[in-house]
Amino acid sequence: MLVSPTDRAQEAAADLRAHFDFVSFDHAEAAIVLGGDGFMLQTLHHMLDAGRVIPTYGMNCGTVGFLMNRHRPAAKVAERLLKARPFAIAPLRMEAIAQDGTRHVACAINEVSLLRETRQTAKIEIALDGKVRLKELVCDGVLLATPAGSTAYNLSANGPILPLDSQLLALTPISPFRPRRWSGAVLPERSRVTFRVKEPAKRPVSVVADQREFRDVAEVHIEIAREDQLMLLFDPGHALDDRIVAEQFAV
Repeated sequence: MLVSPTDRAQEAAADLRAHFDFVSFDHAEAAIVLGGDGFMLQTLHHMLDAGRVIPTYGMNCGTVGFLMNRHRPAAKVAERLLKARPFAIAPLRMEAIAQDGTRHVACAINEVSLLRETRQTAKIEIALDGKVRLKELVCDGVLLATPAGSTAYNLSANGPILPLDSQLLALTPISPFRPRRWSGAVLPERSRVTFRVKEPAKRPVSVVADQREFRDVAEVHIEIAREDQLMLLFDPGHALDDRIVAEQFAV
């Protein structure tokens, strides 16, 4: 069991420990995560970094809980785990090259976003599979989102919501200035996306892979990391694909 430091999550953990015995993460066959979406992302990244990915069942003790199941009485957790539906999620793998030539590699479960660092707008070239598709996007930034992350930052930037099994990625501009009418693109998930920052010294840009930020980048390459597939468990009727559909009818 992995628990957020919040009071609500700690109380839920104490309730669970009163009903069940837990083993360490190194010996567990599945993990119960208590917290919100941010803590779930932190936990999944920890698994990727540790090289040990196990099925993960989240219980919402946060705010939105899009990646979580509802928090219910602890006594029924074992029954819920037996009935839970597995959903595989492949994260994005990002390689960023800084202005000084330093290379950074990170994974993103939700999205990779490029953001201007100063008052100067960013100028970014976009290439797909080695072919330049947009010579210059003048903007506050741009992001590439997975289906699992399409209802997060991507949706706030007016990007499309993607069904979990769509095998698509959302390429979405953030406050675009030119071209004014470009609203982004929906790409096959096999695509390799390259962002090149124009005038990086004058118009510095940072890149964020979920919660990890690298500043003063010159070039960013992104593709699906199929070898790092994650497994989330959801209650029947509350699975991630159902939530993605429901979100499109929210008013």
